[in-house]
Amino acid sequence: MTEKKKINTLSVKDIPVSILQQLNSGTRQTSNLTEWLGVDQLLLLRNVLVQAKKEKYVAPVVKEINELKKKTVNTVNAVIGKQLFIQITVNKDHTLLPYLAAHTSDMVRCWAAYIVSADNNTSLPDLFKKIQAFAADQHFGVREIAWLAIRPILSQHLSESIIILSKWALHKDENIRRFASEATRPRGVWCEHIAVLKNDPAQGLNILEPLRSDPSKYVRDSVGNWLSDASKTQPGFVTTLCRRWQKESNTKETAYIIQKAMRTIKKA
Repeated sequence: MTEKKKINTLSVKDIPVSILQQLNSGTRQTSNLTEWLGVDQLLLLRNVLVQAKKEKYVAPVVKEINELKKKTVNTVNAVIGKQLFIQITVNKDHTLLPYLAAHTSDMVRCWAAYIVSADNNTSLPDLFKKIQAFAADQHFGVREIAWLAIRPILSQHLSESIIILSKWALHKDENIRRFASEATRPRGVWCEHIAVLKNDPAQGLNILEPLRSDPSKYVRDSVGNWLSDASKTQPGFVTTLCRRWQKESNTKETAYIIQKAMRTIKKA
């Protein structure tokens, strides 16, 4: 535990050169947020596409990255995914997406998630089906990008998305259950808010109810944060819900969620 904390407090400049070389060649996945932020996505892109014998895709993708006004890990990630989707479509390339989706590099798998979300011709059920593999990914970064990639579409088709994700909330995989909650947070993180859920969070109950005593802390944290988000605009709803859950589900897991859910209200 001590060693893990020590690693996570390093800055990008402290990453050993040998590890950076592996990260940027795509032969290693990141092990913490510092490494994730330290990846040179342009260099990784060139290396991966050369390895895949898709060098001709490099220039048009790099052109779009260079035109970005604000370059962050997430914005560059999204542009690479969307531009690769264009190249795949134009060239009728059926091999690159499977190659990227199964890649050793977590950053490359993030691009694949954005490729999937860029296909406007995919039905909503099929889109969720395709993104589920990324929602269940072993790597934290890929799981975060999975919901970020699909959230704009989810917001536009909220009712249908909630129906789909209410089934995900019953999934045996904790990562998929967590995705159902995290992707629909009213305020979210690093993304636009969902106004409908800020004003009427009760629409998310079909996702939240099955998770109110979840055995996974990963899931419980997300549910607690979901409700804390909602409490900033609808404190009465959250207070009433937590009181009901307290009566109906007298477990330490539910108590944990309630404590996180009510933290904003208690500060007021």
